[in-house]
Amino acid sequence: MSPSLFGRRSMLFLPASNWRAIAKARECGADLVILDLEDAVKPADKEVARAAAVEAVSRPWPCPVAIRVNGFASDWHGADVEAVAASRADFVVVPRVEGAAVIEEVRAVTAKPVAAMIETPLGVLRAEAIAAVAAALIAGTNDLRASLRLPTGAGREQISASLQMVVLAARAGGVPAFDGVFNGLEDAEGFAAEARQGRLLGFDGKSLIHPNQVEPCHSAWAPTEAELARAERLVAAASGGAERFEGEMIERMHVEAAERLLGR
Repeated sequence: MSPSLFGRRSMLFLPASNWRAIAKARECGADLVILDLEDAVKPADKEVARAAAVEAVSRPWPCPVAIRVNGFASDWHGADVEAVAASRADFVVVPRVEGAAVIEEVRAVTAKPVAAMIETPLGVLRAEAIAAVAAALIAGTNDLRASLRLPTGAGREQISASLQMVVLAARAGGVPAFDGVFNGLEDAEGFAAEARQGRLLGFDGKSLIHPNQVEPCHSAWAPTEAELARAERLVAAASGGAERFEGEMIERMHVEAAERLLGR
């Protein structure tokens, strides 16, 4: 059975060319580490990074590890995919996906689950078809802002419709959805606020760019004590069908949501 990305909250991206960062990532507690061959690696370092990623996954990790290959139209895509196929990586991440075909092709070559990054207007519009074949959808918020030609300073509000479409497509396809990165490395409050918003939008977790974002990410997706207590009371009180609970009407869907919360 293929491994699943359900239940993961933190996806830490690291340049595959940075062996120091990779060594530290083994102990950072992230739910998934993604060794990046794409944007984080200079063109001159692509081949070195590819070899380093394969070497890094040759030894056991405390968490699943993915390799993000270069895009389908790049000069490095084919070699990246072949290298991942021969590696012990658990997942493949493909950037700037705009159709289901590239996911199917990468999966056929690698025999590994493939997560799709949704980073362009066409990717957003085709997210439903992509989710039908991908292992997960990952919102690439930086590239999305750029491809939408948004002015400097554009925030979450300006891409909220796209983020919601990513979540909708993932839910329709039965796969998890992950929010994009937060760029402020020293803005802990800003990260926490964006992570909370991501959870409220329905994302299963968030992409990270530094190990110090792991714990705040996990905290944002952890149920609060009040949420857990209410869920326990609701499950205990439910007897089936529509009924009154603490001044509200509840049905089976509310019980299932409470059970999912307690399961987390």
